[in-house]
Amino acid sequence: MSTDAQDSDDDLRERITNFLRRNFPQIQMHGGSAAIQGLDRESGEVTIQLGGACSGCGISPMTIQAIKSRMVKEIPEITKVHANTGMDGGGSGGGGMEPSFPGETTDDGGSDEGPQAPF
Repeated sequence: MSTDAQDSDDDLRERITNFLRRNFPQIQMHGGSAAIQGLDRESGEVTIQLGGACSGCGISPMTIQAIKSRMVKEIPEITKVHANTGMDGGGSGGGGMEPSFPGETTDDGGSDEGPQAPF
């Protein structure tokens, strides 16, 4: 990679990092972290890894969706954002844990009825 290309990648990485800090300060304020896991400047794809308190957080899927929709609008070089919380079995494009709701049927055919009442 030439020096110009390296400088360009560094500049793009810095803009992505600043975007995350500026638009999503609550990630860090709530004990989470957001880091660039991968960047392909040619295809315009970036992979963001949310960690810390984001892993297992019930609203992390909404945070991921907001990052995905806003980053492509604010940073023209980015065409696609992959983000995960590491809770999807190691896949690269998942959205973390899927929320479940009482009464919802799970993939294994069971039913999540929620906790049993103590009475």
